[in-house]
Amino acid sequence: MRHALPLLVLMPLGQVMAAGPAFDCSKVESGSIEAQICQSESLSALDRKMAEVYKAAQQKAGNEHPPVLKAEQRGWIKGRNDCWKSDDQPTCIADSYRLRIAELQARYRLIEATDPVFFQCDGNPAKEVVASFFRTEPPTAIVEFGDSSSLMYQQPAASGARYQGQNESFWEHQGEATVVWGYEAPEMKCKAR
Repeated sequence: MRHALPLLVLMPLGQVMAAGPAFDCSKVESGSIEAQICQSESLSALDRKMAEVYKAAQQKAGNEHPPVLKAEQRGWIKGRNDCWKSDDQPTCIADSYRLRIAELQARYRLIEATDPVFFQCDGNPAKEVVASFFRTEPPTAIVEFGDSSSLMYQQPAASGARYQGQNESFWEHQGEATVVWGYEAPEMKCKAR
C-alpha cells in the first residue's frame, strides 16, 4: 500500500517557513506546547503576530525598560507553556497569545487609544480615575488612579462596558462608573467630567 506524503512536504520550502511560527520548530521537544504551535496553522500565525508586536514593543521601550519587557516576556512564555495542564490546550494557548498581544499593544501604545476619559469619584475632586480605551482583541483599557495604573480586559456585561484588571475593575454605563481599586476594596461611584 502506497502512503501519500504529507501536504507540508509537498509545499515549496518558502511556504513551509512562512506558515510556521517565529521560532525554529526543528529544535522543539516532541509533545511540548511549542510542538503544538508548530503543528497548528492558527497557533503559528498567533506566534508570528506575537513576534511582530513584541519587536514593536521593544522599539517603544527603548532604553527605558528593556530588562522589564524581556523578563515579562519570559514569564509570559512560561505561563503559556503551563497550558499543558489545561483540558483544552489549543484554546488555552490561543487565549494566552491574544491576551499578551493585546497587553503589549495597549501598554506600549502600539494601537492608538481613545482620548482619556476623566471620572470624579465619590464626589471628591481628589479621587480622579482616568480611563483610556484600546481597540485591541480582546478590547483593553488602561485605567489610572492615584499613582498606579491597571491594564484591564473587557468582560461580558448586560449593559455598559465592564473591564477587569488583576485586582481592579471598571464598569461604565452612560457616563457613570463603578470602580474597585485593590483586592476587596470598597466600590467607588464615579461620574465623567
